[in-house]
Amino acid sequence: MGAIQSLFEESTAQSAFVFIKPHANTPQVRALCMSKFAEAGISVLGDGEITGPEIDSQGFIDQHYYAIASKATILKPKDLNVPLDKFKENFSEDWPTVLAEERVFNAIDVQAKLGISPDELEEKWDKSNKVKFGGGFYCACIDTDKKIYTFNAFFMRMRGRFTAPNTSIHYFLVEFEPSILKWADFRALVLGPTDPAKAPTGSLRCSIYTEWQTLGLSEVPDTGNNGVHASASPFEGFAERVNWLKIPISSDPFGSKLLAAGIDGATLKAWTVDPQVLTPGGSGAKKSLFDQLEDMDVKECVDTCKAIATANDVQVALAPEGRRICVPWL
Repeated sequence: MGAIQSLFEESTAQSAFVFIKPHANTPQVRALCMSKFAEAGISVLGDGEITGPEIDSQGFIDQHYYAIASKATILKPKDLNVPLDKFKENFSEDWPTVLAEERVFNAIDVQAKLGISPDELEEKWDKSNKVKFGGGFYCACIDTDKKIYTFNAFFMRMRGRFTAPNTSIHYFLVEFEPSILKWADFRALVLGPTDPAKAPTGSLRCSIYTEWQTLGLSEVPDTGNNGVHASASPFEGFAERVNWLKIPISSDPFGSKLLAAGIDGATLKAWTVDPQVLTPGGSGAKKSLFDQLEDMDVKECVDTCKAIATANDVQVALAPEGRRICVPWL
């Protein structure tokens, strides 16, 4: 890890985290990525493999998709902010009663409770009565006979694709100069959109979609299994390196810039899970932090992070020793 950090220390370029998803992690796809990076003027500073069992035990994929996964695998039902009126309106039961009677579980626990596979859980989820409580927050009565409830069970099949015993991802630490490649073009033209069938010719997702058999894939890619993931902004690249590679904030090329801009490490760590934060401008509106920073180049992203921190300064509190603590997600 020290070698990876030292590579970043003097970097002034834009730094992203890219990984080949398990379904597409073949030697041919790895070679395709390296070729495309070279063609686009992207430098590869390092790469490696992370196995399914590691992803499972370390909770890497749960952190990566935190907004969804927190309800499915990380938090317990008692820790969730369930709207009482919506729950009763949709399920004709009181949430406190269901909680007290221990008839509600997160998705990973309900799978164990019912003794079913991720695919069986998703089938039950698809057929169940569901209600949306908020962005990325769904609840369903998964067993109507026993009146058992769960949250975001659709995440478990996706999680299983990353955590199966014989799977792995292959990651690349890449950088590129904004004068040569804008972040928006990195995503749109080098990576390609979420739906690989709509990706432009020459993009990684288009190539993997159209050449899937030659590249050693077992089935045609789709919007879920679309070959490759890449950071949506310099901030997401920072958040992904902190999660997947445990790089300290001060050693990260973008994290160090944010610290220098005056944003404290505790706030940056909390921001890595994409909280809803006040937008700059004083409107009082809240929006996903990641969405606010999407496709920005590094300087604009730093400046916007500073503006978001300023907009959320109304949430600053004092710790017992008098130290200011920014709590922008409350």
